[in-house]
Amino acid sequence: MIQGTAVAERYEDGGAEEPITWNLSDLYAAPDDPQIARDLEWAGEAAKAFQAEFAGKLAELSGERLAEAIAGYEAILERIYRLLSYAQLRFSANMAEPDRGRFLQDMQERCNDISTATLFFCLELNKVDEATIAVQLASPAAQRWAPWVRDSRMYAPHQLDDEMERMLHDKSVTGAGAWRRLFDQTLSDLRFDVDGERLSLADTLNRFDNPDAAVRRTAAQGLGAGLGDRIGVFSLIANTLAKDKEIEDRWRHYPNPVSFRNLSNKVEDEVVQALVSSVSGAYGSLAHRYYALKASWLGQTHLDYWDRNAPLPGDDNRHYKWGEARDMVLGAFGDFEPKMAEVAQRFFDHGWIDAAPRPGKDSGAFCHPVIPSVHPYVLMSFYGRPRDVMTLAHELGHGVHQVLAGVHGTFLADTPLTLAECASVFGEMLVFQALLAQQDDPQRRRRLLASKVESMLNTVVRQIAFHEFEERLHGERRSGELSADRLGAIWIEVQRKSLGPIFRFDDDYSNYWAYISHFIHSPFYVYAYAFGDCLVNSLYQVYSEGHPRFQQKYLAMLTAGGTLRHRELLQPFGLDAGDPAFWQRGLSVISGFIDDLEKLGAPSAS
Repeated sequence: MIQGTAVAERYEDGGAEEPITWNLSDLYAAPDDPQIARDLEWAGEAAKAFQAEFAGKLAELSGERLAEAIAGYEAILERIYRLLSYAQLRFSANMAEPDRGRFLQDMQERCNDISTATLFFCLELNKVDEATIAVQLASPAAQRWAPWVRDSRMYAPHQLDDEMERMLHDKSVTGAGAWRRLFDQTLSDLRFDVDGERLSLADTLNRFDNPDAAVRRTAAQGLGAGLGDRIGVFSLIANTLAKDKEIEDRWRHYPNPVSFRNLSNKVEDEVVQALVSSVSGAYGSLAHRYYALKASWLGQTHLDYWDRNAPLPGDDNRHYKWGEARDMVLGAFGDFEPKMAEVAQRFFDHGWIDAAPRPGKDSGAFCHPVIPSVHPYVLMSFYGRPRDVMTLAHELGHGVHQVLAGVHGTFLADTPLTLAECASVFGEMLVFQALLAQQDDPQRRRRLLASKVESMLNTVVRQIAFHEFEERLHGERRSGELSADRLGAIWIEVQRKSLGPIFRFDDDYSNYWAYISHFIHSPFYVYAYAFGDCLVNSLYQVYSEGHPRFQQKYLAMLTAGGTLRHRELLQPFGLDAGDPAFWQRGLSVISGFIDDLEKLGAPSAS
């Protein structure tokens, strides 16, 4: 149960049974809310005044005045982020409604115009010499902003001249941003023919873990065929964005397609390469071994790709009510540290979650930080599956992190993806361990452990395979446009390599790359999931070993936000992601779980 009498009593009856939809009124009441016009006007006037006051003068400022300038810049961007967040969240809730897309585009264009007046600030700040910056940051008033200044200036070697930067800024809404919107709307509009029904992407994917193999097969083939109908559009989008990125990377002198992402994640290239090499080198001992084991449990010599998420023999296909899922997550968070449950509970109490499935809704899941002066919002589609409970835990792990880090304000709360995914995966681990501890039946424990292994393989092996797909896509695109057939061939090759020879793939599966939105919206994001999972495995080992004051140190790590680098954040736990052995330690947890499953034998069908 959730720690604390008041909380336990409140949810004694299981609470609301239906997934909730969010309330965006903490941002704006409606698209025609007069406050939107007022905020646009304020931001526009403030941006022009800011430019007039500080442009061309940053090197001359005292430390106190630099601190005032950064605070003013943050205030302008926070107002812009509020406007854009409202438009994006509203669009995500129903991408099929044209008015929402137009409203989002209008907000992006108007906010882009406003922020042009402030564009000079980081460009000029990055040109101030090190000696001057050191003197300015020695001021007590400016010291607070030192991590943000440090992180801004790390892009200086890749900065273009001011006119070029302004041109790229102005074109962003009609360039890459427009192609991403086309991707979102195309995917949202698609309906997949499955057993005579026309289903959305989310509803189609929901059938992939159905206990009936025929249901899984028709859903999988329907998805592949539906994506195939628009594969030309998806291929054009992927090729265009890859070329767009290659052009900008070349002008900015990024040596590799992944270099910008590593820099923004504040992680060294060699650390990422050590992660990728460690995981890809373990494909055989992890995914290949587990899925061969699963095939034997299912009485098969091979697995079709639609069997990857098949329930295990004896699985009762348990479905959870929304209130049950909420209590499980809050209970696990509370048993670890009451503060985590208290923060997560706010999301349910105040309508910060949209979990009800519906057509047109973004098929993925996310926790959007919005701005610290408001709060984050979570989007997911809750169908009652065990994996939906874990998704809820994952996104609320992000939510707790974002709320705690928010004390630093918009700039300093921002956290690299690698550490952000640590918070979310740790939330999943807490729920899994709580469920495992409560389960006395050996067969149920076995199935629960197998389910966790599959989740970890999805987070580690699958995401590094996605990373390898991106590396090959961006690498080959430099020599010319890739056909849809070539993109499909690369996809199949990396899937065979990562999942192993036990799997059979057909032509429909070659289209599956097309619905992975990270490839379009956030190139090279995906390795952050594997980074986070391996980091969490190591962290949880430290916690299980009774590390002193672990909970307090963990909350301190989350609260630090973007003020510290990963080496500083992990030092209190005695961990170092720069050590190659670190990744082997994380992977050994997954391997150990598979060892346990091999010893336990096949699950009972009873």
